[in-house]
Amino acid sequence: MWDFIKERHQQILYDAFQHAYLVVLAVAVATVIAVLLAALVTKLRLTGLANTLSAIGLTIPGFALVGLLMPATGIGATTAFICVCFYAVLPILRNAVVGLQGVDATLLESARGMGMSELSVLVRVRLPLAWPVILAGIRTSTQMSMGIAAIAAYVIGPGLGSYIFTGLSQIGGKNALNYALVGTLGVVILALILDLALLLVGRVTTSKGIRV
Repeated sequence: MWDFIKERHQQILYDAFQHAYLVVLAVAVATVIAVLLAALVTKLRLTGLANTLSAIGLTIPGFALVGLLMPATGIGATTAFICVCFYAVLPILRNAVVGLQGVDATLLESARGMGMSELSVLVRVRLPLAWPVILAGIRTSTQMSMGIAAIAAYVIGPGLGSYIFTGLSQIGGKNALNYALVGTLGVVILALILDLALLLVGRVTTSKGIRV
């Protein structure tokens, strides 16, 4: 296996970067979408509906979603990105709803009493206080997205998933196990690195007064 990696290390590193880039970009976009949706549904008191839709969305198999997207978006990075982004939104949305609902109503009334607009209350009070819960959803979403990005290689999406599919398609061949192990272990290592990075982000961006 070591010889396999040495012979292909540049391509492996490039594919690992592509995999991480796809996940980070999809989770970043998903975070914006999820937070905006959470702010809307909490204002309209539709949190039950949002949680139900999140639960239903998570039951959709990754291959099924890829198959549904292919006629519209074709084969390639676009389909992979939409698929990863779709699943990434769901845990973040659920946590964002919980986090925004958990902000003390007294604090919100105090902020409004000081003359703050609803947007200011959201940006300066609700989101900072809900951030630890939202970040927990982002961490969960990132880990899940790593696996979804691997599945998205089925439509020639970027990343390490292609190694897993190559290994499975060559079962019994000389390098079948090497391909599968490189893809699988690569995804696990990237997931651990990104989770550590998010922990550091949490330490920097969370107010000391609400750290747990």
